[in-house]
Amino acid sequence: MQHTLRSVRETVERLWPLSGAEGWDAPGLLSGDPAAPVERILLAVDVVAATVDEAVGTGADLLLAHHPLLLRGVTSVAEDRYKGALLARLIRGGCALIAAHTNADVVEDGTSAVLAARLGLTGTTPISPAADGVTGIGRVGTLPEPTTLGALARALADLLPPTAGGVRAAGDYHQPVSRVALCGGAGDSLLGSDPVRSADVYITADLRHHPASEAREQAILGGGPALLDVSHWASEWLWLDTAAGQLRAALPGVEVAVSELRTDPWDFAILQ
Repeated sequence: MQHTLRSVRETVERLWPLSGAEGWDAPGLLSGDPAAPVERILLAVDVVAATVDEAVGTGADLLLAHHPLLLRGVTSVAEDRYKGALLARLIRGGCALIAAHTNADVVEDGTSAVLAARLGLTGTTPISPAADGVTGIGRVGTLPEPTTLGALARALADLLPPTAGGVRAAGDYHQPVSRVALCGGAGDSLLGSDPVRSADVYITADLRHHPASEAREQAILGGGPALLDVSHWASEWLWLDTAAGQLRAALPGVEVAVSELRTDPWDFAILQ
């Protein structure tokens, strides 16, 4: 059976329904001819020069990215601007572009759910559940056995692909942890939610100074978790393998590959 961009798009939107996307998000088909055949798909977290070159260079007909290239509005796609240059490279290379972003975060086996499963969390539920109680942003669950914050940070560092920033921790290295809340990607907006505040530790990415500081000050008074801050890219990269497996099952005959390129923007860190 020959698959077209149209049929692949239908599959993508069945696996990760657009109805699950946040109102500010911009997932879906960005470029490509719906009638064009699709024989090879490359999955990546980010649409950057390296992943675009990889997609075109390996003959992919579709680059399926987690992060939308045009998440924020632009007024020009001229090729002296990087987004325009990337789109032009994809179009000339015959490679379409689709994004599955927050619509892929909220599903039962989305970005946070995959991270929770890899950590072995049990009894997981969304931090911010939808009406069905199953889908939603983030996950909270219980470790198979209690551990310490330091040991969990090390286990997380071993699980995630390496980045310059590694894993940053706020809390006592030896404090016991059992209940874990997490959100793949940037999750400081959930710091004040009850499931996060009642957890022993919260794992997420892109924690800013003030939200993190305020959360830790509240914890001193007995009302908040320790914090583990990881790479945004790394926290979501694990999901790509799950997504690739789902696409292979739904699209027989289509080759689906996962980009191994590190697209975390930081190259090195200096410890003081």
